[in-house]
Amino acid sequence: MRSILEDPMWETRSMSLEDRPRLPRIPLSKQNRSVVRTLNPMLVTYSEASRDLCETDSILFGAALEVCRIIGAKLPMAGRATQQSSAIPAWRKRIEDHIAKTRALIGKLSSFRLGNNRPRVVRTVRIAFAGTNISLSQPDITQKLRERLDDLKQKIAAWGKRIQ
Repeated sequence: MRSILEDPMWETRSMSLEDRPRLPRIPLSKQNRSVVRTLNPMLVTYSEASRDLCETDSILFGAALEVCRIIGAKLPMAGRATQQSSAIPAWRKRIEDHIAKTRALIGKLSSFRLGNNRPRVVRTVRIAFAGTNISLSQPDITQKLRERLDDLKQKIAAWGKRIQ
């Protein structure tokens, strides 16, 4: 078991801090806790023998790396920790997601207006009119649908102007 712990320590000792892979968060489970409890007593012997802070850091990082490998957590490639994930700002992504969801809702409302009475479509229409006093059995539901569709299209136009 000690050799299992020594390999990642030697790997990380020669590695610069920027080239180390980012460690993922591991979920709390009985299996993961037992792995950590098994490796903890071994860390004591290595940490007592460490001479400086850099060596202690490589010992702890190596142990954490080995825990991730044992439990099967996915590790990102080394050397890519400093790159940004995307050049698109988060606010723009959120607006684009709003637009995509609203377009999907417009599609479902339009198909309901054209006579599609499938349960999933009806459920979506009910959700779209939630919070209002409009029921699907009202005689003027087509007028209400048209108004709701126009409102949604105006929202899409406004969001589109924000991201131009």
